[in-house]
Amino acid sequence: MRGLTSDVVRRPAAAPDPVPGGSGADAPVGGIRTEYPFVLPRGYVDEQGAVHREGIMRLATARDEIGTQTDPRVQQNPAYLTVLLLSRTLTRLGRVQQPDTLVIENLFASDLAFLQDLYRRINQDGNTEVAVDCPACGNSFAVDVAGDASGEC
Repeated sequence: MRGLTSDVVRRPAAAPDPVPGGSGADAPVGGIRTEYPFVLPRGYVDEQGAVHREGIMRLATARDEIGTQTDPRVQQNPAYLTVLLLSRTLTRLGRVQQPDTLVIENLFASDLAFLQDLYRRINQDGNTEVAVDCPACGNSFAVDVAGDASGEC
């Protein structure tokens, strides 16, 4: 999950919000897409038993990546870097605004892996799409792995 990105997704300034009734989280800032909506495979279950699956991750900044490296929890356990980076870059998870480290620690392992991959894709690759081939018809197309597209041909 380390490393800065030089690739960004450029979108027209007048691009519509792709999330129906969305918050505009996908809108470009200065021509650079900085926030990415996603849907977790399983979802975070809060203390009341509510499941939160839809969220928004923002691009990481140099401060996010550098500042987390010096955290004592990372010094004791380098794997904790993932928890800190995700808690800093997730801006919403369901009704949870600004999810903290406790929320990230309580994610299912499959959701944590999903978010790690999403973080890597948006901060290194600059997008959330993967090229795939349809097993039925053989056509090639892109699938948005953030979970907000159907992936059907």
